[in-house]
Amino acid sequence: MSITAGTNLNSVPAPIKQTLETNYLDLNSTSGWGQQYVPDLMEKEAEVFGPRTISGFLSQVGAEESMTADQVIWSEQGRLHLSYLGDIDADDVITVQSDIDGNNYAEAGISVTHGIRVSDTVVVATPNGVYKAIVVSMTGTNDCDITVAAYDGSTIATSGATGNKKTTIMVYGSEWAKGVGYNAKDGTHSDSRTANEPKFKTFSNKPIIIRDYYEVSGSDTGKIGWVEVTSEGGGAGYLWYLKAEADTRARFTDHLEMAMLEGELGDDDSHNFGAGGSGAAQGVDAVLGYATGSTVGTEGLFAAIEDRGNTTSGVTGVNPATDLAEFDAILAEFDGQGAIEENMMFVNRATSLAMDDMLASMNSYGAGGTSYGVFSNSEDMALNLGFSGFRRGSYDFYKSDMRYLNDKATRGGVNDNAGANAIRGVMVPAGTSTVYDQALGKNLRRPFLHVRYRASQTDNRKLKTWTTGSVGAATSALDAMQIHMLSERCLVTQGANNFMLMK
Repeated sequence: MSITAGTNLNSVPAPIKQTLETNYLDLNSTSGWGQQYVPDLMEKEAEVFGPRTISGFLSQVGAEESMTADQVIWSEQGRLHLSYLGDIDADDVITVQSDIDGNNYAEAGISVTHGIRVSDTVVVATPNGVYKAIVVSMTGTNDCDITVAAYDGSTIATSGATGNKKTTIMVYGSEWAKGVGYNAKDGTHSDSRTANEPKFKTFSNKPIIIRDYYEVSGSDTGKIGWVEVTSEGGGAGYLWYLKAEADTRARFTDHLEMAMLEGELGDDDSHNFGAGGSGAAQGVDAVLGYATGSTVGTEGLFAAIEDRGNTTSGVTGVNPATDLAEFDAILAEFDGQGAIEENMMFVNRATSLAMDDMLASMNSYGAGGTSYGVFSNSEDMALNLGFSGFRRGSYDFYKSDMRYLNDKATRGGVNDNAGANAIRGVMVPAGTSTVYDQALGKNLRRPFLHVRYRASQTDNRKLKTWTTGSVGAATSALDAMQIHMLSERCLVTQGANNFMLMK
């Protein structure tokens, strides 16, 4: 029989009177966790990024409502007055091509009639001049070829007024001869055109299902760390998985808002998006489990504004917000839309500072840099060099920083490489709008932005969380804890023509 002694024993004395690492445990080594000199342990995890969550934008400017369908449909009022774009194809003959917003007639093969009638008095604006005229006849498909006679006897010539909708036609009244009825065209020929009907304009969006989960093994839930962690929700402790779960939940909450801002609707129902390395479109049905023919994606705020709203890239190049000319152009556009006086601006840091500098430069006493912000400043007071809002014309603009556009891990980082497509801010009208709700069958007043989430008496999918596994209250044989999060929602952007995206 032989006895083998252990070889990794700390049993050999040092030859000299000296503290050696072989006699103590080392925190920094790979073989131990202590050292001869006890460190000053700072248990608290340092919060170096401040508040890391970016949500809160929609809660400031919108509301939330439940829905029980796969689609939300709403209608918006059209313009009251009749104004159109067209070309002069022959002298005094105008071909109506679209309404004033650029919606083409006969679009997608559907015949659409305009609202101009014989005996209407119109203003005709061309590159050659502006004319007051009366409509004398209409011919062509859907009577889109309108013959007019100028009151001053001028000929409205084709020169310079053809191509790319270079002519504007606005109805400002009518003039009728004595004894002529509505169904008379020129006193002799019958006119089949009837009374004008309001244009029924509907929009829709669909909810998407957003999911995430966190998993930790049963063994790891019993581990105690030496770092004290704190979550965004305020929870603290020495269990690392609590931080990981809290981070997952905070990230998911941010994703709920980010999806409503960045969402895009798929461009076809066959779900063949983009092109892969072979040049083939990417089918997502088989991979992601979508039913063939279903709609993929949802329309977010940015997509809705770019599709139905307004976009400004400025008029002076870099940091266009430094020039009032841009805001004057924005005012002119808003005048042509809903003319909503109060607007919230959510902008990134560079744009916010540029606006401050622009407003400060309007002060004739600002050469010394001490007479704006908090007025009547003394040398002993802290200067307020920022502005929270301003009034221009009849419009009030209230400015606020948007963390989502600044954070390097969100749009702030995207904007660094986005060039001219970088989003530097968004203008949102304040107040509410009146819309007709298809589900309820009546007019309602709602904020211009609101989130619709799926909910019924059986299940509320606004923000669901549930736990599975064998940790705590066991629900399965899985030796782990899984925390699941789910939401089904979409954003309704009403009156997108009153919004402005700053790029």
